Amino acid sequence: MSRGVLVTGASSGIGRAVATAFAALGDRVAVHYGANRTAAGKTLAGLSGSGHVLVTGDLADPAAVQRLADEAEEALGGVDVLVNNAAVATGPENAHTVAGVSYADWQAVWQRMVGVNVFGTANLTYCVTRHMIDRGAPGRVVNIGSRGAYRGEPEHPAYGASKAALHAFGQSLAVSLAPHGIAVATVAPGFTATDRVADRLDGAQGEQLREQSPFGRVGKPEEVAAAVVYFASAEATWASGAVLDLNGASHLR
Repeated sequence: MSRGVLVTGASSGIGRAVATAFAALGDRVAVHYGANRTAAGKTLAGLSGSGHVLVTGDLADPAAVQRLADEAEEALGGVDVLVNNAAVATGPENAHTVAGVSYADWQAVWQRMVGVNVFGTANLTYCVTRHMIDRGAPGRVVNIGSRGAYRGEPEHPAYGASKAALHAFGQSLAVSLAPHGIAVATVAPGFTATDRVADRLDGAQGEQLREQSPFGRVGKPEEVAAAVVYFASAEATWASGAVLDLNGASHLR
């Protein structure tokens, strides 16, 4: 049976791969974007099947999050699967070591990263799963965490902390939402090759990144998408609460 699937941050990269994978299964996908409508439209145009929609909203804005959840619920005829992929990611522009930034810049980065990665995800999950509960329907929530929650992000501590919080959030909700038939799990990828980080895979830096895994490469968005699809399946109910390391043995715990 076709499901309604909301994928946040689906304009490109992992989000686009996830949206594509669900559409290939015959599901109806709400492609969420923050600012880049053109890229989101490209994702939408590439999806197989029908019934897909574009939705937008700033995840740092609680009111926008509620509107996003309501719009996706109506457009899809019910959201059965929520994939919390959108996040403020790491980059040179938001590096924030204690020795390298001012106190004002430190606060700004923390507020933005935690505001989207933690509060935005928590708020959207609340709004979407309340719809599930009100409909009396089972559902799935899959969070995209990070290897950085465990190995640390020395140049981006707010990112590492936000992803660690996301892992704990998912496990807490796995317990509290199970009586409602809603399973919650998290995929924690390592470095993944997307267009956004393509320049980091060049030269010596790229070699260092590939050498982190004994396979001698970095991850692919489609590999993350495959794990998300599994966690969203009926067969994965008993995996609720799990955090899946998906990093090519580049970090073991």
